[in-house]
Amino acid sequence: MLRMVDDVLAGARDLLHRQGGVLTRTQALDAGLTSKAIEVKLRSGRWQRLHTGVYATFSGEPPRSAQLWAAVLRAGCGAVLSHQTAAELHGLLAVPAPVIHVTVPGARRINRPPGVVVHHSGRLDQSRHPMLTPPRTRVEDTVLDLIEVTPSLDEAVSLILRASASRRTTPDRILVALERRPKMPHRAGLVRALDASNDGAHSLLEFRYVNRVERPHGLPPGRRQNPVRRSERNQYQDVSYEDYALVVELDGRSAHPEWFRWADMRRDNANAATGRVTLRYGWEDVTERPCQTALEVAAALREHGWTGTMRRCGAACPVTRPGGGGEAAR
Repeated sequence: MLRMVDDVLAGARDLLHRQGGVLTRTQALDAGLTSKAIEVKLRSGRWQRLHTGVYATFSGEPPRSAQLWAAVLRAGCGAVLSHQTAAELHGLLAVPAPVIHVTVPGARRINRPPGVVVHHSGRLDQSRHPMLTPPRTRVEDTVLDLIEVTPSLDEAVSLILRASASRRTTPDRILVALERRPKMPHRAGLVRALDASNDGAHSLLEFRYVNRVERPHGLPPGRRQNPVRRSERNQYQDVSYEDYALVVELDGRSAHPEWFRWADMRRDNANAATGRVTLRYGWEDVTERPCQTALEVAAALREHGWTGTMRRCGAACPVTRPGGGGEAAR
């Protein structure tokens, strides 16, 4: 960077630092360089062309930040990084997508640059993050952009819960952004997911537990992600029925490394030492046999004083009848 800023006029130094050493042709000319000077730098290898009219003012492999800046600068005024690329920058994706996604104002048409996917939007003034650079969509709009191209409701719900649990946005902010999109797919499911997220659900399995086990069968609402302090460490119980000394742990892992198994055992033992019962359920328990799971939870709640009544969730539900004691039909 030091060699690079010596190559251009002083007026471009701040711009180069902000843009990861990347300039457009217009910016270089505005900084005082001539067309001939730019061509000399490109031919000598001191600069390199990343896209048409967009240059890296250094040699060597461009880092990720330079690639992102080059893509958004090539897309032109008002463009922002979006979709998987914005999710990458917001920390919602661990692995960068193989192509860079940019969104441009709805009326603009540009030739697609190599390695770049171009989207169009008429609401960039609302979805553009006001401060972060390189320009990108807000977290909540990034999540909804991804959901619009996600065919699976489960994946859509997972995106909402993951973004909310990361504290990078809130369910209320996502809901405000959702209200600006009248044609959003999976709307009803997304609203339920936002409601569950507000209650503390962090994962798709927790969402399924709320909407397939707990609420449809009339069980009392548990406290989601209940914090407890043990051995000078913070731990979180997936669902805690504090008035009834019952903890429900939900485990979506398909395989159990040894250290996970021992950690689960230590948590269960710690609960037992304080008089709490722990029930553990996996994906199949919640999604394939939710009624049986609800019956087991209800039985444990009754052992600790719950006097409420269960509801049948449908015609095939094994709960005998509303107020029928929660026993399975014979």
